[in-house]
Formats: sequence, structure tokens, C-alpha cells
Amino acid sequence: MKKDAYCAGLPPELCIQLELESQVIKVKLEHRKMGKVVTVIEGIDEKAFDLKKLVSYLKTKLAAGGTIKNGRIEIQGDHRTKLKKILVDEFGFKPENIVFIEEE
Repeated sequence: MKKDAYCAGLPPELCIQLELESQVIKVKLEHRKMGKVVTVIEGIDEKAFDLKKLVSYLKTKLAAGGTIKNGRIEIQGDHRTKLKKILVDEFGFKPENIVFIEEE
């Protein structure tokens, strides 16, 4: 997490906690050509997190390929349940702020 966030005079630890609580993360599956499935993560603030390092970490933990496109993270395969556990346990996001979007 980047430490140069604007905190308006608040202590840095409180500012970081407020940033984590205010973010709503949307996780959804997208179907691609040839029946491939991609897990897409949207809503993580690029100012609070280095998305490049985050996607690298997630790729390692989930043993899958992935990339960043237009401010959203794409991980190959269906990793929704593992992803939620990682975001809550290791990055401190609130479970109620992680929303799964079902496509028809």
C-alpha cells in the first residue's frame, strides 16, 4: 500500500483504514473464447494500492496467469472464493465490501 495518500491531517494508520473501508470491490466472472473463464476484480483504488504488485502477488498465490487492463485486475480461471479470503485475510478489506456480480 502506498504511504503518500492525502490524509487531511489524520494519522497515516487511520487514513489507510478509512481507505480500506470505503472501497467496494466487485468480483465477477467473464467468459471468453473457447470456453475460457476469467475472474475480474474492479474497484481497488490505484492510489491506495500498487496494482502491478497486487496482481503479481495474486498470480503467485492463485497459481494462475493474470494482467491489469483499464484499472481492473483479470486472473485466469474461477478464483472467487480464494480471492475473497486473500483480500480479507492478507489485505484487510472488509468481507461486506466485496461484492460478487453474477452475469446471465
